[in-house]
Amino acid sequence: MRNDLQRGFTLVELVITITLTTILVSFMSMFISGPVRAYNDQGRRAALVDLAENSLRRITRDVHRALPNSVRLSASGSLVALELLNTVDGGRYRDRPPPGNPSKRLRFSAPDDAFNSIGNFRHIAKPFSSNSHYLSIYNVGVPGANAYELGNVITPPGTQIDITADTTPGEDNIRLSPAFKFAYASPGQRMFLIDSPITYLCDAGAGTLMRYTDYAIAPDQADRNSHIELLAAGADATLISNRINACSMNYAPGTSQRAGLVTISLAVSDTGETVSLLHQVHVDNVP
Repeated sequence: MRNDLQRGFTLVELVITITLTTILVSFMSMFISGPVRAYNDQGRRAALVDLAENSLRRITRDVHRALPNSVRLSASGSLVALELLNTVDGGRYRDRPPPGNPSKRLRFSAPDDAFNSIGNFRHIAKPFSSNSHYLSIYNVGVPGANAYELGNVITPPGTQIDITADTTPGEDNIRLSPAFKFAYASPGQRMFLIDSPITYLCDAGAGTLMRYTDYAIAPDQADRNSHIELLAAGADATLISNRINACSMNYAPGTSQRAGLVTISLAVSDTGETVSLLHQVHVDNVP
């Protein structure tokens, strides 16, 4: 009788093995799927928070550089538009002539084409020359002293602005062509160099937050509070976020002694989950 016969698995043993393996895998998946799901949820929430914070930081940076009293808001349906005039540099103009050279002070009694700054412009490369920038003095945001009106407190479009280091140490020379008469003197002798308006357009219906730059200034914000109108005005559009679920903005302008306040509420969503952030930005409105 042979003793070397090999015996394989019976069908019953194979079924039992498969059943036990299935039960074991099911228990393992119960313990593993929970942490994996929690990890994915946490990663998604972190991404949403990061997206919202980056959007708010971008708005905050621009609001901090806004020309005093140039922040304005417009809301219509699901659209909210925040607009401001972006300053690239600034300083203080000379309101009293240095000894022996009266031409270096800024005159307010007549159009002036050349004057000096007290201190230097620090954020532009000199010599600076542009006919697409603006120079503004004492914008208080009211009729007759509103930079959006493109008169009195801001140089007209196309004005040639040249800024060079002056022979007087610590001063720059500003030249305007044609000459311009600023209507009002600033109590702090403050002046601002502006490159263009900026608009943030939040469209909860489309789920987008867009940033627009390099377009023509308009007195009425109603002419610049939609995607079509801004593109028609020559704006360059940048998508900041495409996951906007809801947004609201509020602006309290404050006074020349008290900073204004922009309040922004932003909600972003992904895969049925929503993260909402509230942020407040102080605005320096001292002209």
